[in-house]
Amino acid sequence: MRRSHILVAAFALTALTGCGSPKQAEAPPKVATLVSAAPSASPSPTSQRPRHRLDETDEEFKALFDPLYKCLEEHGIDNPRNNTVTLKKASDAAQRPATSKGDTTAVTAFRFCEPLYAPLPPWEKDPANPEARDFNLAVMKCLKAKGVKHLEPTDDGLSYSLGAGQDDEASIVQAMRLEPECEREAAAAKK
Repeated sequence: MRRSHILVAAFALTALTGCGSPKQAEAPPKVATLVSAAPSASPSPTSQRPRHRLDETDEEFKALFDPLYKCLEEHGIDNPRNNTVTLKKASDAAQRPATSKGDTTAVTAFRFCEPLYAPLPPWEKDPANPEARDFNLAVMKCLKAKGVKHLEPTDDGLSYSLGAGQDDEASIVQAMRLEPECEREAAAAKK
């Protein structure tokens, strides 16, 4: 009886192997798939934007603006590094709806270059970061623990107002001096 089981098993294996014998290659079935587009030659606008860091040096801060200044120069603004009045006016005007008659070269250049090259805020303060409000509250808690008075979160919760309706210049100065230290402490606590 045992031999018959072995024979049946051997026959079954031979039959199964025969099923797997090579046939003519069939085309793969046509199935709808989601295929990502090939990467484009130019990166997306936000991928070109540098990002501030909480621990950046003054030199790093200034260097973050190099791509923006280069773009502004290429689009007709002379010496944008030293042309802060023109840049401020262009930046303010770029926030208003576009009007072809009233737009100057500077406004048009700023509207084009700013979304491509203006530095993004540190990730801890970026509105796109779902934990930015928590970071802001941690910074405020640190500032209050160090004696800063009259400190309130802004309506969006991503920043805070110093003085909070009070004319307390000493508290405002103290908060500005302690802010970098509290930001580093809040960032370290998140890690």
